[in-house]
Amino acid sequence: MAQHGMAFVLAILAWWLSTALIIVVCALPRRTFGFSFAAASLIAVAALYGFVRSAWNTDITGAYCAFACALAIWGWIEMSFLMGFITGPRTAPCPENARGWPRFRLALQTLLYHELTIAGAAILLAAISWGAPNQTGTLAFLILMAMRISAKMNIFLGVPNLTDEFLPARLGYLKSYFRKSEGNAFFPVSVTAASLAAVFLAQQSIAAEGAAAGGYALLCTLTALAILEHLFMVVRLPDAMLWRWAMPASHDKPIKKPVP
Repeated sequence: MAQHGMAFVLAILAWWLSTALIIVVCALPRRTFGFSFAAASLIAVAALYGFVRSAWNTDITGAYCAFACALAIWGWIEMSFLMGFITGPRTAPCPENARGWPRFRLALQTLLYHELTIAGAAILLAAISWGAPNQTGTLAFLILMAMRISAKMNIFLGVPNLTDEFLPARLGYLKSYFRKSEGNAFFPVSVTAASLAAVFLAQQSIAAEGAAAGGYALLCTLTALAILEHLFMVVRLPDAMLWRWAMPASHDKPIKKPVP
């Protein structure tokens, strides 16, 4: 049980602190973005190396390292988007008369390069860890990707709370593709599927021993945090307070925190 408790605490701290770090860096003046992104790129390269090494490490440190490396690579992708380096070919608001498939196509164009980067990273991580005994890092990245897609689809289809107060001014046009409504049919399906995945991971963690137990506990906690992020869309909770302290008082271009 000690492995489960430690993994639970570390996953929450990693999620919270990594989100705060991205907020701090992306809230700095634009002139600092080049240096910040270069530093993040070096960290991402180091994380990729650590990911490769940890994939063949079967003790608990391997699980923690793989998990941390996956978060670091995901953080690099998030920074590239929030800083405006990798977004999409469309940077204009959604036309007022756009509905259905045309609206979806236009929305996808605003995120296309970002989505392709995520997909490419997922394929790369899966390929280099193929057949390795430690799949914690790969599964963590896939969970982040799946839950991010789910969150974007729900915001596109319509939710009561858009949680867009942190969206940067440079990406303000994205708000026109969001829809505020009482809910959508996809939301309960996505949350139910994620909840079933979390239960499965919890069962695997309980049944496993040693490093495997800790790895599954990390993944279960990450999934649960992503579900919590989804609940913020329908239940008005002060989720912004979790990261408000990280935002400079003089900052006038808030950013949207990443999901989970």
